[in-house]
Amino acid sequence: MANSKYEYVKCFEVEDEVMFPNIILVWIKASKLHKPHDLNALKLMNSCAVEVLEEYADVVLAYGFSDEYTFVFKKTSKFYERRASKVLSIFTSFFSSIFVRKWDEFFPYKELQCSPSFHGRVIACASVEALQVYLLWRQNICHLTNLHEQCLWRLVERGMNGKEAWDFIKDFDKGELNNLLFDEFNVNYNTLEPILRQGSCVLKTTGEDTVKYTDNGAPIKRHRRKIVTVHSKKIASKRFWNEHTV
Repeated sequence: MANSKYEYVKCFEVEDEVMFPNIILVWIKASKLHKPHDLNALKLMNSCAVEVLEEYADVVLAYGFSDEYTFVFKKTSKFYERRASKVLSIFTSFFSSIFVRKWDEFFPYKELQCSPSFHGRVIACASVEALQVYLLWRQNICHLTNLHEQCLWRLVERGMNGKEAWDFIKDFDKGELNNLLFDEFNVNYNTLEPILRQGSCVLKTTGEDTVKYTDNGAPIKRHRRKIVTVHSKKIASKRFWNEHTV
């Protein structure tokens, strides 16, 4: 566009750079996703997140649950000159396109009824400590959201409509929701899949891979970057960050 008659459009671009030394976070959420606690839907979201980390070298970690994901950039990133509007546009469109492309892998017998879309925002995170507090907050929301969803859909399956079920549980605290699951549906919340209770953390880490074997059968190993998906009760804890260096 440089030195062309269209160069004037640059005058309308927003100056929204995320300034150093802030860490760039991109939070995205599905606009429409039915029963987001469905295991296949969660696995689809995780698979999309893995592809984001594979595509963009500057993204080192992601945390997601239900119908949302947060992507964490390395502190030194200069991705699209750190312009929030550009970063958000790329990530929402890229994630939406992956979601559509991968749908049949996880729902081979269920047609996608409508075109999914994701909205989001860019968050400037001042430090690693602030990032850990943010992740702790999102994981607490994960627990509470999943408790509500587990109760809500079981009440719907029992015969209530969605509004009746929500009105019934909307003021319940965690203890009351746990009791409802156990007393009414014989479900121990702590036995549910970790992906439901804890969310998923996708990160790049270093591990050893066997690349080949010598003539006498001894393995030759090399350190390589890997993308792994883990589930942890406390993703903001020192132990988690010591075990999973990003």
